[in-house]
Amino acid sequence: MTAATLSLPLPLQRRLERESASLFGGDGMPQIDFSHPAGEPALAAADSVSWRVFKNPVSLFIGGVAAVLLELGEPRVRSGVWEHSSFRSDPVTRLRRTGLAAMVTVYAPASAAEAMITGVGRQHARVRGATREGQAYAAMDPELLDWVQATASFGFLNAYHRFVHPLAPAERDRFWREAQPGARLFGATGTADSEAGWEVMLAAMLPKLRAAPEIREFLAILRDAPAFPRALRPMQRLLLRAAIDLLPASAREVLELGPEAGLSRGGARLVRAAGMVADRLVIRSAPPAQACRRMGLPAEWLYRAA
Repeated sequence: MTAATLSLPLPLQRRLERESASLFGGDGMPQIDFSHPAGEPALAAADSVSWRVFKNPVSLFIGGVAAVLLELGEPRVRSGVWEHSSFRSDPVTRLRRTGLAAMVTVYAPASAAEAMITGVGRQHARVRGATREGQAYAAMDPELLDWVQATASFGFLNAYHRFVHPLAPAERDRFWREAQPGARLFGATGTADSEAGWEVMLAAMLPKLRAAPEIREFLAILRDAPAFPRALRPMQRLLLRAAIDLLPASAREVLELGPEAGLSRGGARLVRAAGMVADRLVIRSAPPAQACRRMGLPAEWLYRAA
């Protein structure tokens, strides 16, 4: 083990490993082997910023929720998600599948990632309809694909940057570039590839964003969904506030998520503490550690001291 890792008492470590295994596997979940075949690279390199960022479950949850809030602000995306997914009826499974898709895109062998993304594309090709205002939508619309990919990159990157470890401007731009191979496979060929590109996309999309009851319903569902073990439910609600706090001020105003919905100073400190601890805990059953072993690296390689 390196100086950068934390050791838990064995019973707690075993419980953590079981929780991780159930999160990314089990009944009804696609079976992905992140540890084989030996040596097959992922879409992102092992020394990438992406491999560092996506290993942290705290910032991953915060960033994922922030991305969904931005997506639900776009009426066409909101209608597609609300009318064609199982989120309202089975939110935990939907969250697990979304989390697994992120893990596969970053850590899985490239062949497995390409196969999964192809399957997702086939499902999305059937998603089409009209918003309640009568605007037609299709999940494969290039503008919507670009927005969804950009919000995901924004959320994951900024949650890690703010609540775990600050990243230099060059690292942040590198993260955006590293997302491009996966984005193109999803069909997002015009999404942001830098911080500056994100700012341009946000400015262009902002006039199209709208507050809606579904956004409040989404947050209410996540507050009560058993996504975390019972003892950690208060932290789950705090991480939802962190996701709201992460949103760009301009978007947050449009979505009518005021200061009362965000973090207090004490809450922000607690979230940062959780994020920093999570960044030092090696979960050997989780995709990041398995992917390291596939590439001939120690399971704790991503947690090495800087």
